[in-house]
Amino acid sequence: MAIFEGAGVALVTPFKENGEVNYEKLEELVEFQIAGGTDSIIACGTTGEASTMTHEEHLEVVRFVCEVTKKRVPVIAGTGSNCTDTAVYLSKEAERHGAEGLLLVSPYYNKATQNGLKAHFKAVADQVKIPILLYNIPGRTGINIAPETIADLCRSVSNIVGVKEASGNFTAIADLMNFSDGCADVYSGNDDQIVPLLSLGGKGVISVLSNIAPAQTHEICESYFKGDVKRSASLQIAAIPLINALFCEVNPIPVKAALNLMGMNAGPMRLPLTEMEPQNQERLKKAMKEYGIL
Repeated sequence: MAIFEGAGVALVTPFKENGEVNYEKLEELVEFQIAGGTDSIIACGTTGEASTMTHEEHLEVVRFVCEVTKKRVPVIAGTGSNCTDTAVYLSKEAERHGAEGLLLVSPYYNKATQNGLKAHFKAVADQVKIPILLYNIPGRTGINIAPETIADLCRSVSNIVGVKEASGNFTAIADLMNFSDGCADVYSGNDDQIVPLLSLGGKGVISVLSNIAPAQTHEICESYFKGDVKRSASLQIAAIPLINALFCEVNPIPVKAALNLMGMNAGPMRLPLTEMEPQNQERLKKAMKEYGIL
């Protein structure tokens, strides 16, 4: 059984002006997501700025999100690293703190071989019992997890169950679906490609858009699963201008700006990310108004 089906949110981490995690606002964001019908919460991923957190902060955010969520929806913890020992440590601790799944990005910078990737992911999987999703985002990591590698891991390692696919390469995704023959749960890592991926048998999306439009993102998936593909596609198309605005600067700069525009006080970025450029913020504001969420 899949960890979840539908729209999971790649949750932002709100910060105070002094850079500390704002747990009061984090609780509000979790409740906003659950009220909006989000099917899963992914804590401490790229959108959550995990790369700028200490290990202690990272794990405390995971623990807090699990505590607030109270198993109303599954919590998946981002615990990937380019150091296998670090990924093992974060994964074991996230499991201990209540995470119901893990999201493991491919080791960035090192640029491991496909056999190295297999060894890395197996080493983590051997140390935990909860299900694992791989995260393929070569634009950020510099390495692609080949479809054959994903399929092999999902077949041979019982708790590696699928992948968040953000390569945008639909030929590779179709190959993965063919090679895995149903043993890999595939989620879109790109908000503009939800419906195309669902059409290949995907389970849903791990979404940035859902931070500001949880009900609408959930409905894209729900409509598809109910057989109303035409409505699902129309909802996907209607969201494209907003999605484009959310990615006109590197994620999560625009989505944090969007939450702040909505009065949800996600706070500042941590360096090296900086605040959104004024002209892009105007573009984002316009798209949000046209979409009806501002």
